Amino acid sequence: MSAFPASSDDRDLHRLNRAKHSAPTPIPAIGPELLSFFKNDVQKRQQKFAPIADCWETLIPETLLEHTALESFSRGQLTVLVDSSPHLYELKQLLLAGLQKQLLVACKAAGLRKIHLKLGRWYDTTGNGPADRKLRF
Repeated sequence: MSAFPASSDDRDLHRLNRAKHSAPTPIPAIGPELLSFFKNDVQKRQQKFAPIADCWETLIPETLLEHTALESFSRGQLTVLVDSSPHLYELKQLLLAGLQKQLLVACKAAGLRKIHLKLGRWYDTTGNGPADRKLRF
């Protein structure tokens, strides 16, 4: 039995089918890209932030903790976002009263030398409570 259909119409259809169909284009694997992104961006940031975040969570009062977010850590300076002016003022007062010195000593191994507070939000509010906050990236 031959590989081609018997009738001429079938042969024409088979030829057209081969000509019209092309091989699917290969899709590059996303795994290696995600792995390199994780190693270069996420893992490096996690290694820098994790010890500082642990100290921050331990030493900052829980009432203020939910109103702050660690924004960046560069050249020994930690930038912290605070979502409202009253909380910013209260946190500044606590830092001046000795909390900053405790944080600097506790995070000395991580390279923390200065804490900079900044008014800002890291979330969008859709309602009134903290449960209604949506993270903004």
